Amino acid sequence: MKMPRTKKKNGRGGPHGNVHPFSDEDASIETLSHCSSFSDTASVADEGGEASEDTAQEDFQYKLKGFIDSTVDKSAKTRQGALDGLKTAMATRILYEFISERRMTVTDSIERCLKKGKGEEQRAAASLACLLCIQLGPGIESEEVFKTLKPIFKNILADGSASIQARQAVATSLGLCTLVAEDDILDVHASMECFENLFTRSYARMDGTCPLISPQMSQLHTNALLSWALLLTICTANQLKDILHKHLPKLPRLLESDDVNMRIAAGETIALLFELARDLDSEFEFEDWEQLCDKLNALATDCNKHRAKTDKRKQRSVFRDVLKAVEEGDFQSEAIRFGTERMTIDSWVRKRMYDAFREFVGSGMNYHLQANEFIRDVFELGPPMLVDSATMKAMKIPRFERHLHNSAAFKARTKARSKFRDKRVDVGEF
Repeated sequence: MKMPRTKKKNGRGGPHGNVHPFSDEDASIETLSHCSSFSDTASVADEGGEASEDTAQEDFQYKLKGFIDSTVDKSAKTRQGALDGLKTAMATRILYEFISERRMTVTDSIERCLKKGKGEEQRAAASLACLLCIQLGPGIESEEVFKTLKPIFKNILADGSASIQARQAVATSLGLCTLVAEDDILDVHASMECFENLFTRSYARMDGTCPLISPQMSQLHTNALLSWALLLTICTANQLKDILHKHLPKLPRLLESDDVNMRIAAGETIALLFELARDLDSEFEFEDWEQLCDKLNALATDCNKHRAKTDKRKQRSVFRDVLKAVEEGDFQSEAIRFGTERMTIDSWVRKRMYDAFREFVGSGMNYHLQANEFIRDVFELGPPMLVDSATMKAMKIPRFERHLHNSAAFKARTKARSKFRDKRVDVGEF
């Protein structure tokens, strides 16, 4: 799986001036924060014509500008609504041009909310940082954003007095932002060490007893483990060898956790590590393999009466797959359909990537798989496909979304041709 590192030129945008609180009474944040109003743009566009599409686009961008202005409002409730509005917009639309021109303004707002806001506001700001990076894709623009926010993320993550909700959100956001925007593999490793400092605190003791950890703290450790696993997918071979030697013998101790989510995250991480190890060496052997398989089998057939039925069902399903992965190197493939296309999740690496992106874009994942150049590159889907109008209508895609889809496809095709022309020019130069 490729992680693109194409640098985008900073030909557009740049730092903007001070953002003033949005104060137009007729377009107050109470009105704007109803994110379902985004669908209005599609319905307006359906009423006919290019003019309607242009009007819908202008109306949509006007609302986005209102959200951006309102992230510096004095009211915490208003700021929260603005952050959530921007999150919804970025999760359900491709907004590269609009966002690129305002990326430093949005970054400043995120930084301010992370530093001065409280739990839920910090949580929303951390999530928005991820969506901003997903919109920009890898390159100079997202690297600038991450360079500003990374120290703040790490400070919150390490601060035991910070809001637990903020730390949980940052543990997830730091992982994905590092995947997208970190340009130095040594810095990737440094972020992984931050996560290790957290999830290793949930290791069962050598006598088999588990440390006393609150449910909220356990969720923090689980988020840290999942982010650590995500970054495993871009580690070098030498880093993976060190990690396998250092962590694989200890990770099974997380399977003793009282938290079902931690047990599942640990199981999936172990399966991922085995997959990566066998990619490096098809003859890979683990010293405690039999003991680990016994433990995984026990979790796959768990009948513990003290555990909730839903937890046991969920756990058994996951650990049947984990056991197959460890014993046989097998993976239960899953087909994902989006528009006229189809993608197969056929490895633990791809599953971890897909789950990480889906956590932030939610129901917008299929749309991003269709139109987001970066996400399509990650999953090796090629440039966005051009779909004829009859097929679009059969799929019942609103006119406005058809316009966005075709715009994204046209842009991707133009960029691909430009790169090809550049290469031809380079060949002819001496």
